[in-house]
Amino acid sequence: MLKLKDIQTPIAKELELFEGRFKESMRSPVPLLNRITQYIIKQKGKQMRPMFVFLSAGLCGPINDSTYRGASLVELLHTASLVHDDVVDNANERRGFFSVNALWKNKVAVLIGDFLLAKGLLLSVRNDEHRLLKIVSEAVEQMSEGELLQIEKARKLDIEEHIYFEIIRKKTASLIASCCACGAASTGIEEEQIQLLQTFGEKVGIAFQIKDDLFDFGLDDVGKPVGNDIKEKKMTLPLIYALKNTTKAEKRRIINLVRNHSENKEKVAEVIQFVRSSGGMDYATEKMKQYQQEAFDILNNFPNNKYRQALEQLVRFTTERNK
Repeated sequence: MLKLKDIQTPIAKELELFEGRFKESMRSPVPLLNRITQYIIKQKGKQMRPMFVFLSAGLCGPINDSTYRGASLVELLHTASLVHDDVVDNANERRGFFSVNALWKNKVAVLIGDFLLAKGLLLSVRNDEHRLLKIVSEAVEQMSEGELLQIEKARKLDIEEHIYFEIIRKKTASLIASCCACGAASTGIEEEQIQLLQTFGEKVGIAFQIKDDLFDFGLDDVGKPVGNDIKEKKMTLPLIYALKNTTKAEKRRIINLVRNHSENKEKVAEVIQFVRSSGGMDYATEKMKQYQQEAFDILNNFPNNKYRQALEQLVRFTTERNK
């Protein structure tokens, strides 16, 4: 399987330059702010979001200053949302590091999130990047709506498939869609092409989330505790399908296990076994492949250059990864 570093080859120089520009975009005259933002930068993940921005831009036209601002804007607003999420979830870890709220308490964490949000807004406004700001602001709006929709539906623990897809479209896919749209928009390409790449990103984001959900019912250690979604009472596609295709009595029994016994390892294992034996994983895998193919079909509308090939590889990486 391809490594992420190989996929980054066409934009390796741009990603390296972006790191410096992103650090600069977070700078502040307040020492505490600088200490915390430097700590956040050290936790950077796989750089998937900037990759989608730069590769989408390369696909549509020359990568330029606007592209770097688009990538920084996405990262600033996304990082702000992660810091706030950790406060909401009372989480003490993020990517194997202590979270900001664990080290500096909730008040500081909320203020840091607000600061990053403001930095993103100012970066856009000061450079007249109103199109990019609109794209990313709409994504943040959808992410918030998706989270709240999930919280609302989690109380019932009996959601239908179309609600699940609405949640992940807003909560996860909207961000990747905004990365692709920002990359395209930064080149000044026509609106129709921007929309195409936004839809491409949405398809990839949905496939990515289904893959993530599948890990919860796997057998191997993938860096995410098996059964973690069940413990958090999240209704994911494999479980939704399995519940839909069983008897009413069994459905009531499984929902009762999730609702009242999600901390019991044996009961969680029982739910996992139910999903695996009910064809839930096979169904979710087929759905993931469907969205993957739809993403590939959209890319076929663009020139077959090194950026398109890297995007195709990146789609495969997100849906065929082991963790």
